[in-house]
Amino acid sequence: MSPAPPETPRHLAAGLPTEEAARRLASDGANELAAQRPRTVLNIGREVLTEPMFLLLLAAAAIYFVVGEIREAVALAATIILVIVITILQERRTEHALARLRDLSSPRALVVRDGAERRIPGREVVVGDVVILREGDRVPADAVLHAANALNVDESILTGESLPVEKLPAGSLCGDAQTRVFSGTLVVRGYGTAIVVATGGRSEIGRIGRALHGMGTEATPLFAEVRRIVRWVATAALFFCALITAVYALSRGDWLNGVLAGITVAMGILPEEFPVVLTVFLAMGAWRISKAGVLTRRMAAIETMGAVTVLAVDKTGTLTENRMQVAVIESAQHRIDLRRERSTPDAQLLSVLEVAAAANELQAFDPMERAIHETALKLAPAAIERLRDMQLVREYELTPALLAVTHVWHDGGAGPFTVAAKGAPETMLELCGIEAELRSRLLAQAASHAKDGLRILGVASGIHADGPLPADARGFRLQFRGFICLADPLRSDVPEALHVCAQAGIRVVMITGDHPGTALAIARQAGFDTRGGALTGSELASMDEEQLRERARSVNVFARVSPEQKLNLVRALKSNGEIVAMTGDGVNDAPALKAAHIGVAMGGRGTDVAREAADMVLVNDDFGSLVAAVRLGRRIYENIRHAMTFIVAVHIPIAGLGLLPIVFGWPLLFFPLHVLFLEFIIDPACAFVFEADPQAPGSMQRPPRDPRTRLFTLESLRHSALLGGVTLLLTLGVYAASLEHLPASQARALAFAALVCANLALIFVARSRSQTFIALVARQNRVFWWIVGVTLVILALTLLSPPVAALFGFAAPPGALLVATPLAAALCILLVGRLSRTRPPAIAIGPS
Repeated sequence: MSPAPPETPRHLAAGLPTEEAARRLASDGANELAAQRPRTVLNIGREVLTEPMFLLLLAAAAIYFVVGEIREAVALAATIILVIVITILQERRTEHALARLRDLSSPRALVVRDGAERRIPGREVVVGDVVILREGDRVPADAVLHAANALNVDESILTGESLPVEKLPAGSLCGDAQTRVFSGTLVVRGYGTAIVVATGGRSEIGRIGRALHGMGTEATPLFAEVRRIVRWVATAALFFCALITAVYALSRGDWLNGVLAGITVAMGILPEEFPVVLTVFLAMGAWRISKAGVLTRRMAAIETMGAVTVLAVDKTGTLTENRMQVAVIESAQHRIDLRRERSTPDAQLLSVLEVAAAANELQAFDPMERAIHETALKLAPAAIERLRDMQLVREYELTPALLAVTHVWHDGGAGPFTVAAKGAPETMLELCGIEAELRSRLLAQAASHAKDGLRILGVASGIHADGPLPADARGFRLQFRGFICLADPLRSDVPEALHVCAQAGIRVVMITGDHPGTALAIARQAGFDTRGGALTGSELASMDEEQLRERARSVNVFARVSPEQKLNLVRALKSNGEIVAMTGDGVNDAPALKAAHIGVAMGGRGTDVAREAADMVLVNDDFGSLVAAVRLGRRIYENIRHAMTFIVAVHIPIAGLGLLPIVFGWPLLFFPLHVLFLEFIIDPACAFVFEADPQAPGSMQRPPRDPRTRLFTLESLRHSALLGGVTLLLTLGVYAASLEHLPASQARALAFAALVCANLALIFVARSRSQTFIALVARQNRVFWWIVGVTLVILALTLLSPPVAALFGFAAPPGALLVATPLAAALCILLVGRLSRTRPPAIAIGPS
C-alpha cells in the first residue's frame, strides 16, 4: 500500500536559490562519477597511430627516407600529420555527440529551487538541494531525510541485500544509516523529502567505487559483422602486401620499391572506413534522433528501429495530451458538464468531488489526481482545508485484483474514521454492494461516458467506527456517491502519425489500463483499426498462450491491462514474428520494456527504473516523436548501407590499379601518396556525405526490413563489384592507352584524374539504387557538392602545379585529353549506376 506523501517542511519549502545552486555546482563539480572519462586528444592520437593504415604510411615514409627521396618522404609525412589531425577532429566530434547524449539521458531529480518543484538532470544536484523522492525514483545523491512516509529503499547496489530498507526522518530513534538515503539506490515504496549532503565522488557509491549504469559503447550486431569482415580483409591485405613485395623484387630486382608497391596495394585493400562509418553514423544518428525528442540509451536500438513492425503504446500522455481536466460530475440525481456549463455544482455534486479529493494523494502527481485536486480547490476549497487538518491513517493501494484506492482519515478527536474511495466503476459498484438492476443501469451510464472518450472513476465514501481497520478495503461498508469523468484530449498529430505508420507497414497497438469504452473512443478518434474490438485484462487472464497469440494478431486495443500482462502481450507479439517497440513508464513496466526488441520509456512521467530498463527514452511522451524516430532509424540504416556499397566499390579499383601494373610489367600507377589523396575523398564521403544524405522519398512507404538481413548481402556486394569493376576497367584502359602515346608521368596523371572523377561519380550513384539521376540531383546534400568542388580544385592543383605534380610523379597531359577523359569516366559510372538501378520497393499497405 502506498502511503500519502509527506508535506515538505516549511523551512525547506523554498529550497536553494538558483544562483546559489549554480555557485555550488561550479565549486563542487557535477554530481557524477568518473567511470567513463572522455578520451583526450593524446589518447585518440595514440589510437590512430596504432591503426594498420597509419603503420603502413609510416613504413612508406621511412622507406622514402632510406632511398633518398627526401621530398616524397616529407610530403608523405606532412600528409600523415594532416590525416591524423582530421581523424582526431572526427573522433572528437563523435565523442562530443556521445557526451551530449550521456548528459541528456542521465537520471533526473525532482528538487525544490526558488520555492518551486523542478525536475533537473541528476548531474546538476548540489549539496543543500531539497530532493523530493517518490516510488520508482533513483536517489540522485546522498541525503538526510527530513520527512518520510513509509519510505522503503532498495540498497542492493551498495550492500547486496535484496530486501528493501525502511527509512525514517532525521531525529527518529534509529541509527544514522536509517535516516539517510544514498546515491544510486531505488525508492521502491513511499515518499520522502531529503536534503543533499554529498554528491559525485564524495557520495557513498563514489567512495566504494561503484559506477552507475550509463550509456555504454556495447558491440552491436552491425559492429560484430563489420569487425569480422575487416579482420578477414586485413589478413588478405597483409598476404597481398607480402606477395607483391616478393613478386616485384624477384622480377625487377628492387626490394625497397617492392615494399612500397606492396604497401600501396595493402593500403588500397584495407577497409579502415568500415568501423569509422558505423561509429560516426550511429553516434550522429542518435544525436539526430535526440533532436526529434527521443534519447538513445543503447546503440543497438538504432539498428533495430528500421525493422520495427509493431509499436505498442500507452494511451495516456502518448496518444493523448496527458492534460486531464474534470469534465463531468454525476450523482444519482444530478449531472454537470464543466466543459459547457459555467454554473456552480449543487451540494450533492460537490460532495462527489470532495470524496474524490479525499481519495487523492495530498501532493497529487498523477494527472487525474491533479485534475481532481485543482477542480476541488476551485469549487470546494473548504473541503481541501478540512483534509489538511486531518490525518491520513491508512491507504489501501490499487492492485490488479482490486482496481480502487481507499483512504482512511481521522480528525484526531473521538469520532469515527472517514473512508473515501475511488476507482474503476465496476470495482466501486462491487465494493458498495449495489444490487444487479441498479448496477446494470450505472454501468450503462459509465459505458456511455466511455464512448465519448472520457475516463470514468466511481466514487464512494463511508464511516468506520473505532476499532481495528480491516486488512482489505472490501471490509468497509461504502456508499456509492457518483462518477467523476475526466477528459484527456487526443494529440493533434496522432492521426497523421498513425497514417504514416500504416503506409510504412507498421501496426500500432494501444495498451492501456483505462476503460475499454474510453480506449476504443480514443482509438477511433486517432484512426486505429478497431474492427477487432478491445481485449480486456480479465479476458487476457483467462487465455492460454496459443489463444493470446491468435487474438494478438487481430486486436489493436487492449484495455484494463496490468503491467504484468504487458509482458505477456509482448511475448505473444514476438512469438508471432513481430519486431516490437513498446512504451512504458512505471516500475512494473520494466520487464516488458526489457522483453521488447526496443523498450521506450517515458521521459516526462516515467520512473528511473523504466528509463534504465529501456533502450530509448521518449522525452516529451509524444507518439509523433516515436514515429519520427522510426523514420530516422530507417534513414540511418539506409545511409549506412549506401556508404558500405561505396566503400567496397571504391577499394576495388584502388587495389586493382596497385596490383595489375606489376602483373603486366607496366610502370607503377600508384604510390602511397596517391592512395592518401584518394583517402581524402573516401573518408569525408563516408563520414559526412552519406551521413548527411536526406531521407529518400518513399522510405516510409515500404515494409520494414527483415532484421535478419545482413548489412553485406549478396545483392549489395554484386552491385559494389559491378561499380568498382567498371571503374577499375575504365581507369586501367585509360592508363594502358595513354602509355602507348604518352610518357609514363602523363599517363599516370591522366589515369589518376579519370579515377578521381569516377570516384566522385561513385559517391553520387551509391547514394541510392532506386532513384533516377534527376531525383538524386534534387536531393539536397550540400556536403556532397562541397566535396566535389574541393576535390576538383585540389586535383587541378595536383596536376597543373609543377612542384606538386612532381611529388605525385605527374606531368600535365594535353589539355583536351585532361578534360575529356575524366569527364567520360565519370559519365560512364553514372550510366552504369543508372542501368543497375532497381525498382523502388512496393508500397506497404498495413493496418494502423
